[in-house]
Parts: sequence; C-alpha cells; structure tokens
Amino acid sequence: RMAELLGLGNECREGASSAPALPGSCLADNRLNLDVYPDGCRRFLQLFKEQQGEVVQVEFLRLSSNDHLFGTTLGILPHLKHLKSLVLKGGHARDEFGLCQRGALTRLPPDVGNLRCLTHLDLSFNSLSTLPSCILHLPNLCVLLVSHNSLVALPEDFGTLSNLTFFSAMKNQLKDLPRSIGELSVLQDLDLSENALEFLPEEVGKLHNCTELDVSGNRLSSIPDSLANLKSLRRLHLHSNLLVTVPASLASLPNLSRLDLQNNCLRSVPPEIQTLPFVHLRGNPLGETEPSLQADESSARRLRRLFLGSGEDSFTVTSEGCKVILGCGIHFYFPPGAASDPLRIYFRTLKPDPQWVKLRHHDVLLSTVLELQPHGVKFQQEVQIWMPYASPQNLHQREVVVRTFSGQSWSDLRTRVEQKRKSKKHVAHCRVLHFSWFLVVSRLVQNECEVPTEGTLLFSSVDPNIKVTFPPGVTEETRSVKLQVLPVSAEEMEEITADAGCRASPLLCLSQDSLLDFLRPVRIQLPLPPGVTGLNLDRSRVHLLHGDLEGQTWDDITSQVVLEFTHLYAMFEVTHFSWYWLWYTTKTYVGGIAKKVYERLRMYQVNFIALQRKKDPEQVLLQCVPKHKVDPVLKKLQDRYRGPEPSDMVEMFEGEQFFAAFERGINIDMDRPDCVDGRLSFVFYSHLKNMKEIYVTSPVDRKGQAVKGQVSFYRGAVPESIPEDASRRRKGPDSLWLATLPIKLPRLKPRWGENPDSLNGFSFPPLNLGNAETGYLTQANLLSIARRVGADWQTIGLNLGLTYQQIERIGYNNREDLDKQILDMLFSWAQQNCEDPDCVSKLITAMKESGRQDIADEVETIIELGRQKYRESIRRVGLEQESSTEDSAIAMM
Repeated sequence: RMAELLGLGNECREGASSAPALPGSCLADNRLNLDVYPDGCRRFLQLFKEQQGEVVQVEFLRLSSNDHLFGTTLGILPHLKHLKSLVLKGGHARDEFGLCQRGALTRLPPDVGNLRCLTHLDLSFNSLSTLPSCILHLPNLCVLLVSHNSLVALPEDFGTLSNLTFFSAMKNQLKDLPRSIGELSVLQDLDLSENALEFLPEEVGKLHNCTELDVSGNRLSSIPDSLANLKSLRRLHLHSNLLVTVPASLASLPNLSRLDLQNNCLRSVPPEIQTLPFVHLRGNPLGETEPSLQADESSARRLRRLFLGSGEDSFTVTSEGCKVILGCGIHFYFPPGAASDPLRIYFRTLKPDPQWVKLRHHDVLLSTVLELQPHGVKFQQEVQIWMPYASPQNLHQREVVVRTFSGQSWSDLRTRVEQKRKSKKHVAHCRVLHFSWFLVVSRLVQNECEVPTEGTLLFSSVDPNIKVTFPPGVTEETRSVKLQVLPVSAEEMEEITADAGCRASPLLCLSQDSLLDFLRPVRIQLPLPPGVTGLNLDRSRVHLLHGDLEGQTWDDITSQVVLEFTHLYAMFEVTHFSWYWLWYTTKTYVGGIAKKVYERLRMYQVNFIALQRKKDPEQVLLQCVPKHKVDPVLKKLQDRYRGPEPSDMVEMFEGEQFFAAFERGINIDMDRPDCVDGRLSFVFYSHLKNMKEIYVTSPVDRKGQAVKGQVSFYRGAVPESIPEDASRRRKGPDSLWLATLPIKLPRLKPRWGENPDSLNGFSFPPLNLGNAETGYLTQANLLSIARRVGADWQTIGLNLGLTYQQIERIGYNNREDLDKQILDMLFSWAQQNCEDPDCVSKLITAMKESGRQDIADEVETIIELGRQKYRESIRRVGLEQESSTEDSAIAMM
C-alpha cells in the first residue's frame, strides 16, 4: 500500500535512472525505513523531490545520522506534518576497531517543534551536547531517547513534556537534573544510567507513576528519602554508584520487585532492606565478618569463638551464639538467640558424588560438599556460612552461588561473594535457617523478574543487547521468568565447525515457573552474529534454532516465525520459553551442527599426568589437569616428582567419571574404598584437584630387575543428559580408553622390614593404635607407613610432638642408617601414645602438616576399612544398633 502511495509502481522501478527504486523491505504501510541503506538519505531526497505529495504523508521515518547527506535531509523534516515516530540514530557505521560511530546530529531545525503528531523521537548515538529546545514544544511526545550522546545538562523547563511516559538518557555526561523533572506526572520509565550524577533532586519523588528507575553507573553517594513516595515503582537500579547508605523507607514500597545495590560503598544496610528477597548486594564492602555484627561491636567481641582442628567433627551452640572457624577455612556465625537450647552441631566435608550432586548445564563445581547436622532443625535466626572456593574464570559471564540439597532436589541460595583482605581468597557467603548439604558452584549469570499482567521488560546483564519484552495482557497471574546467556565467540565457532563463515549469536536460555504458554506473544531481541549487520545480511543464511532444555535436539524454526532485522538486531515473537540460538551459515542441516557445537562448548580439554616421587618411586601421583593448567602444575611438582610427558589432550565433561588401571606387573591395594574392580575411580571437576597419590607394588621379584609397567585411563559411566552422538562414540571397549602412561619401578636393593617381627634390630612389644570401633593401625600398618616416610622423617617427628633433642638423639644413634632413623622415630612415638584415643588423628594431622598428604590418605583409608569390617562383624553377630536400643528399653522397664 505504501509503495502505491509513493508512486513506486512498475514505471518507477523500470524508468527511473537517477534514483533506483527502494526495495519493498524498507516500505511497510505508512513506514519509511531507510537507516539500513548506506545511501538512505540520497534515496529519501530523491523521493521527496519526485513524489513530495505522497512522502509528506509518512507517519514513521527512520534515517541514519551517519549518512553523509544527513544534514541536508534535516530541512525536510518539518514538512512531514503527519509524523508520529522519528528515528534519527547513529551507530550504523563502525570505526577501524569495530566500535559504533556516533552520528553527526548536533541540533534539530526549530520547526521540528511544530510536528504536533510526533509521539516517539529517538536521537540515540549522536553528538548532542544540549537538548534541542524545539523538543520541548512537542506537546504529544510520549517516548524520548537521547542515549549515547554528550549531554551535560537538561533544560530547566524539561518538565513541560507533560505527556512523556518513557525517557532514556543513558550513556551521557549529565551532572545534575532539573527540579522540573518532578512535573513529568505520567512518566513510567526513567533511564539515567551511566552518567555523572552526584545527587538526585527531591522532586524525583513526585514521579508517582514511575515503575522503573535506573540511575546505575553514576556518582551518587546518597539518594533522597522521597524515593519512598514512588508507590508504583517495581524496579530500582542503583548499582555501580558510590552509595554509603540507603534509606530504610525503600522497604515500604508496595510494588518493588527488584532493588539492585551491587557494587557500591555500602558498609551497612538497614535490616529492613537486607531481608528483602529481591535485593542484590554483591560487591559492597560489608566486611569480611558478619554485617549484623558491625552494628554492635561490643556484643561481637563478647561472642565465643571456636577454632576446630582437622580431627574434630562437632561443636555445641548455645543461646548466647558463637563464631566457629573450621580447619578447612569454613566459617559460621550463630547470632545470639539462633538456638534456644544447647545444640550439638556435626559437620563433615564430602567428596562430590555425581550420582547425587547433579550439576546443570555449564555449571562448574568450585568446592567439596559440606554436610551439617542435625538436618531439619529450624533456627530462630539465620545462621551465616562462609565457604571458600576455587576462583572461576570469565567472571563477567558467570556468577558464584551456594547450592543446597533438601534431600529431594538442589536449589540456589542468595549468595554474596567476598574476598579476604589478607589471604585474598574468595568465600561465598549465605544465610540459612536449616542445615543440610551445601556446595559452591559457578553458573551462567541469571537475570530474573516477575511478569505481571501489565507486562515488563527483561534484559541480560551479560549482553544488554538481548531483551525480552512482555506486552500488557501477557499473563493472567504474575509468573517468574529467568534468562541466561552463553556467549559464543567467532573463534570458538570456527575452531569447532572448521568453517570461517559460520557465526552464531549468544545462546539464549529462557525458563519460567509456569507450565502455561503466554497469552500474548513475547518479543525477543537478539544481536546479529559477529560480523553480520543489516548492510551485509543475507536472509537465506539466517537460521533461528529452537533447543530443548537439555540441548539434545535443535530444530530450525526460521520458517515458523516472523524475523525482523535492524542494522544490529534480529527480533521475533514466541508464546512459550525454551532455548534460542541465531545462526548465520551456508550449511543446510544446521540442527546437527548446533548439537556438535553445543556438546563441545560443555567439554574441557584435559591431559593426564603420572609422576613418581623421586625419593620413593613406589609412590605414584595421578592427576587429570585442564589443558591450560598443565605447565604450572608440572612446574610446581618437578622438584619432588619425575615421570613421562603428559598424555595427549582428551575431552571430558564436568562431573564425568573415569578410572585409572595399573597394568603390566604393577598392583595397588584392592581394599581401597575408591577401588572398583581393580581400578581407581575418579570424577573430573575442572576447578578441583583431580589428584590421587597411590602406593603401588609389584608381584614380580624386583631384586634382580626393574618392572616396566603402565597406568591407563578409561572413561567410566556416561554422564546423564549429554547429546546422543556423544554417548554413541563412547560405546565399546576401545572407545572407553583415554590414555596410557609408563610407570617404572626400579630394581630393589636389600631393604629392612622383610620380617616385621624383627623390625631391623628393633624390639617392640606388639601394639595397635586406635580401637576396634574406629579402626586399628597395626604394627604391620606402621611398618608400611615407615617404608614411605623417607627424608621427611624429622619434620614428621616434630609435628608428632617429639622435641628437637629427641630428633637429634635418634639421628645420632642411627647416623649410618636412614631406615633405622625412621623406625626409631615412628615406633618410639607409637609406643608412647598407644593409649591415647586420638593418636591416629594426630598421626594424620602430622602427615598433612608435613606435606605428606599421600600418607595421610593411606592412614585414613586403612581406618575406614577397619570401621567397615567392624560394622560387618557387629551385624554378623546380631548386635546392630536397633537391637541394642531395644535391650536398653527393656532394661529400663
């Protein structure tokens, strides 16, 4: 219809020589979209010259202010009396570094103020230093966008735009606001982010219809109390300022659903604010200790402090409260009154088991599992927990959260990340009312909001170009929606697909808490893939993919939706949520390629290492190391270990099980708890140490010759929810093999200890450390340990409690024989401490403090095996706990 109004019939398209006819894609009804063409202004001038009577009827006009003829077109604008929407944006051209260039617009013709029908004006990405005065004469203007300009101030009479409902001036240089801004009585959305504002006028509190206020990225040190008058406010963005305080009255806003206070200078927060479920406080210097303690430092100093060593597993909390610090670095704060009666708390750290520690796609595990008992007990006040974790990479794209297990499912807690001042270590801080299992994970940044019946807007904090618009009437009842984004670089795409022309936008993951589809279409905006713009876009190469929630299938839905394009974005509408991925490629079967790419994005490139301790080659260190960490790990170990070069690179999933098997004449202890069918079980976690030190033996007589064996690594159980083609490649014995590395045990020299009873000339009566219930360390066990101590015996002896004089005497008495020095030290200590019930835990602690984690692990393995045998013997004779409980009950009767 518009083509007919503008006279673009066949005679125009065929007969016009000086001005080529505009393609139909830029004309739709009474709209004229010329900003996607490099010579759009020339075309517009030609049309106005030849078809002026029709062009002046246009209601919607878009022009690029990067066009070299843009200044000439400005004089025509006042003639378009019917204009309702005028877009004069820059950003359509890029400089040599790929950055958007601002447009040439510095002023508007005064007569633009006579466009009485104009309701929408977009002057973004230009070079305005002052707001054109003619804008204030547009009586019906509802939407005004002047973002990405150079404005330093707004006119004092800015409030005369009485019909304004949306105003965005983000990315300018505004230092203050006029008091008349409070006269914008119908304003609903105000975006003043990323300016230089140092204060807000009290009159901002008069914007009674404002639902969203964004003043993030400014220099605000405080905000006026009058903001508590904004009863319609739903979202308040105050992050990235210099705030040192916030008024407690903000908690009284009845419709507020998001309060973002991240990255400020807040050292304390009113309790009314801190307890709001939708407040975000990450990045504030609230202190390494509890924020609530800072309000009453004298009370904090009176709190009992408990420091627990590695051998302890419980403590008691009273109504007075306490602070508890575990040897592993975990901190607890029990405020006064948290427990009404004395309560015994039990704790332990567990290695994550992939059978019940279920990671979601692209999650990264950053800690071991912390179990706190008793489960289910509700505290009167929130208990605070600080958990250390391994620092992840790509913090901009990820966030750290504490995840807890209810016994049925895992859920994420509100988490604040802190860094210790002295150690610089990161800890994750959360608050709980119940105890269960806890761990720290890194996940893709998650943006969420509540969608009311009036609709709303949700955008990604990772890539603000990704927006989801919910129109009014989209739902009958408020529902919660979540958005996550996985960026994919052009380099990654080229490496995986081996196609330099293949590009993809960030992967968009949308979810909601309702099973119902939306009542009205939801509009999604995605950035075009890297290197693709509206100027070079080939629609035949664009593919919109729809993925299921596990990434197993990717369907091409390009023909099922209406895709709209601008210079930088693609837009489409949906009624239900899933995963969406915009691809640009010449390939036809894009879904299959997407499955391959998605699988590879979830995998880590790793190498295996197998090293032997220089002083004791029978001690073997096995580790699975991410590719980028191999060199630093080897450099750290080279003084104490030697071995072959790392294995070739292989790929593994986060949480994938694998096994190590010693072969060709090398054995390990089959009774180890982590030994399955003769193979050591591992689970790969990219940010945890996938390392074990094992004592190996050989059935071959090594007195005459060395043993040349090997260790091979094999895949274990296939992880759940991986693409079918990935699991298919793992079937069959050959495909389970990952790598093989050589292990060489040298020829044995004549050694002591062939006869345990003689102990190489030492005579001690038989002894057992520990007890039957917790597990014994026998004389034979101690002899096995002594054979592995080596030159570390003096350090170990000191950590066991021997004096320097005792160490010197043992060394002098056995100065010609290292083996005798070790035996004398270890068995003398054992004889003196065999009656001590905690002697085994002291031995384990001493080994850890001496840097001999391998021996500590062996002792713990022996003790655990002894506990299992004890429990089995109890069951065999019918003395289970239930029976003893019944006997006690009968006795009491």
